[in-house]
Amino acid sequence: MGVVASLVIYLAVAVFLIGVGRKVYRYASTPAPLKIPTTPAPVTRTGVVFRMAREVVFFESLFKASLWTWVFGWLFHAGLFLTLLTHLRYFTQPVWGWVAWLAPLGPYAGMAMVIGLAGLLVRRLCVDRVRYISAPSDYLMLVFLLLIAGSGLTMRFYFHIDIVALKQFALGLLSFDLQSLPGGFALWLHLFLVSVLLIIFPFSKLLHAPGLFFSPSRYQVDNPREKRHAGGSRRQSGGSGG
Repeated sequence: MGVVASLVIYLAVAVFLIGVGRKVYRYASTPAPLKIPTTPAPVTRTGVVFRMAREVVFFESLFKASLWTWVFGWLFHAGLFLTLLTHLRYFTQPVWGWVAWLAPLGPYAGMAMVIGLAGLLVRRLCVDRVRYISAPSDYLMLVFLLLIAGSGLTMRFYFHIDIVALKQFALGLLSFDLQSLPGGFALWLHLFLVSVLLIIFPFSKLLHAPGLFFSPSRYQVDNPREKRHAGGSRRQSGGSGG
């Protein structure tokens, strides 16, 4: 069963990398014929860098648009980011010092994910204008992510697993030395759900993660009077035209 789980994970990672890589290539090569930065916008490239940093780290535009949506969205994304960092302890030997320092925060990161996702799900169910534009896939994705976070927390607090064996399995994946996987329904469910998430990621709305960096309304400099914007691909025009 460890071999089966390994093959499923390899397949999921391959689909994820190829699918996201293909989408990013299409984003980068898609022409941006208009100068359309969302105003007020930076007038220098340095300003664009700081603007993008605020969007990625603090979700600035979402904060200005809807405070409650920002609270739940930021909780989920911050919890997810911290969870991914703490999971590095399974793939490093010896464990990096800063990863070991972050490891105790893992359960709190998982709780933040659950709270954020639950809030976003309630918002879709209870806010009329949001429910009107929501597709079934929007609800399913939130439930799916809740199951991933929930299964991870159950292993932390209820269905304990052999951490040493799990780390041997994870390290074996990196070196293509397939190891047995410790038993437990929660672990199998968690790994299966994560694998499915990786497979569907390139074909879902989750692509907003890399897509943010290729949005003309975000990455363009607001200098239409100072520089002529030449239409063409983002690669050819350097991202802001000119």
